[in-house]
Amino acid sequence: MQEIMQFASNHPILSLAWVALLVLVIVTTVKGMFSKVKTISRGEATRQINKEDAVVVDVRSRDDYRKGHISGAIHIAAADIKKGSFAELEKHKAQPVIVVDATGTSAAESAAQLNAAGFAQVSVLKEGVSGWSGDNLPLVRGK
Repeated sequence: MQEIMQFASNHPILSLAWVALLVLVIVTTVKGMFSKVKTISRGEATRQINKEDAVVVDVRSRDDYRKGHISGAIHIAAADIKKGSFAELEKHKAQPVIVVDATGTSAAESAAQLNAAGFAQVSVLKEGVSGWSGDNLPLVRGK
């Protein structure tokens, strides 16, 4: 314990950075545990798409969507979801919804907004389309 105190007094900036990172990890973990929106693996996403007729919502830009998207994905910009403009999804409220972005980092906000709008089973694809293509899973081009 004395070594830790000595290190902290000799390196206050490093010590504060370490404490801040620790707090962020704890907060993120606790938030994830209590969130209604879960992050799912590519295997789980594939299972939901094939067995439960899940709907994939791609929130990337139109150009990124055209360069390659998951088969059957519906393109709705994150800004449109934020505005509440997702009428084409209303008929899918009872189905699982998988929100996809480029890397899995920005889809959570859109997923939370869909969940708040009454979509019961909303999840985010871990690592997004980059993880999907990294596992050599198929992408559809165009549209």
